[in-house]
Amino acid sequence: MQAPDFIQAKASQRKISVVTCYDYTFARLLAGSSVDALLVGDSAAMVMHGHPSTLQADVPMMASHTQAVVRGASDKFVVADMPFLSYRKGLAVAMEAADQLMRSGAKALKLEGVAGHEDVIAHLVQSGIPVMGHLGLQPQSVHAIGGYCVQGRSEESARMIAAQAKQLEGLGAFAIVLECVPAKLARAVTAALKIPTIGIGAGADCDGQVLVLQDLLDMNPEFRPKFARPFGQLSGRIAEAVESFASSVRAGSFPQPAESYE
Repeated sequence: MQAPDFIQAKASQRKISVVTCYDYTFARLLAGSSVDALLVGDSAAMVMHGHPSTLQADVPMMASHTQAVVRGASDKFVVADMPFLSYRKGLAVAMEAADQLMRSGAKALKLEGVAGHEDVIAHLVQSGIPVMGHLGLQPQSVHAIGGYCVQGRSEESARMIAAQAKQLEGLGAFAIVLECVPAKLARAVTAALKIPTIGIGAGADCDGQVLVLQDLLDMNPEFRPKFARPFGQLSGRIAEAVESFASSVRAGSFPQPAESYE
């Protein structure tokens, strides 16, 4: 799948599936799947590095994760997040960050919001870089909005999100992530756009869905957002496998002769 295919998928009413990926091992597993795209999200700062928010992600971190994912799934459409402030320090700095991420193998970049960096989005698109927008809950603005909470519930907020979505479409974005907005608003925004919406906590009427891979595999059962359905219970199976290994070592049953060299 390539950027133009997203718009064609919407036109043909084919739902788009996206999952996050941050490392080579999982990328190798996902390479053979039918998922349409892999998102190297700045959520890597939380999921892979244990930080409390995405604000700790920077361009070198995102470039490193992007390179690892592309090595493992070179045929997949890989979207990389531009991290906190990387596109808010002026056009030159933003283009340097974009250059590093694209040279790391990304096929598109995702930016949160639109107000204040319209010139960056337009310049990226004019430079031949596919841009995915991100509206609703914007984790990079977590301090400004007072936490991880649903956006677009008031009429004013809903109107702003709808207007920003049309603005992103006009600037040349090929798709927009809608995160944690009421399903009714996501439905209206989706119907008003020619480019697809990718929902996460935005209801079933978006043109596609994205989930954090570790959430859909239930690898952190202590953290389970309302929208993150666990499609597999991997945390328990991993714990059982490691405990089985430790028990076998203590019992002296691992390794066996067949697992040893003469």
